[in-house]
Amino acid sequence: MPKIVVPEERRAAISDAVIRVVRRAGVEGATLRTVADEAGLAIGSVRHYFGSHEDVLIFTMRELGLRIGRRIGTHVDRLLGTDPDIDRRAAVEDLFAEFLPLDPIRWDEAVVWLAFTTAARTRPSLRDTAVEQHAFMRGLITRVLQEATARGALPDRLDLEVECLRLSALLDGLTLQAVLHPENTTPDLLLAALRRSLTALQS
Repeated sequence: MPKIVVPEERRAAISDAVIRVVRRAGVEGATLRTVADEAGLAIGSVRHYFGSHEDVLIFTMRELGLRIGRRIGTHVDRLLGTDPDIDRRAAVEDLFAEFLPLDPIRWDEAVVWLAFTTAARTRPSLRDTAVEQHAFMRGLITRVLQEATARGALPDRLDLEVECLRLSALLDGLTLQAVLHPENTTPDLLLAALRRSLTALQS
């Protein structure tokens, strides 16, 4: 009996192959040939599910963003819920820590995402998706800061636009440092820097 191929599952498998190739060889190394080989498929099979090479990359960028977004969504639901016993300070820290490469999975995601966003600077086909994901991150940070202010956890005098930029720049910078210099940018150090910044917000 012939194997039934579910298109969504095949696209996801191809996307996973793209992530592995980009992690090793960057976006330029993720050709249709290398992606097909990584996925154990013929190039024709990859083309069957994607109209072009750029479509494969854009799909993978969005899938990566959704993967991270699902994890973050769990923390957002917990933070903005009605549980009176929640440690909101710890919940905020846990939420923003999802953006940092604190374990092998998140480190791989950070490597691949930085490769994509760097490539988007000179590849217009990737730019819109990179901008969308950046806007999502900034919007999420703003939402969390607004909620914290409304609940009295942050001073009313804070300029939320400035603080959102400062916090997003911190997360971007820590991620870049960890990817480029993992030997001396440890998860403990990343968390300490994040914790220090969040504490400064409350002073």
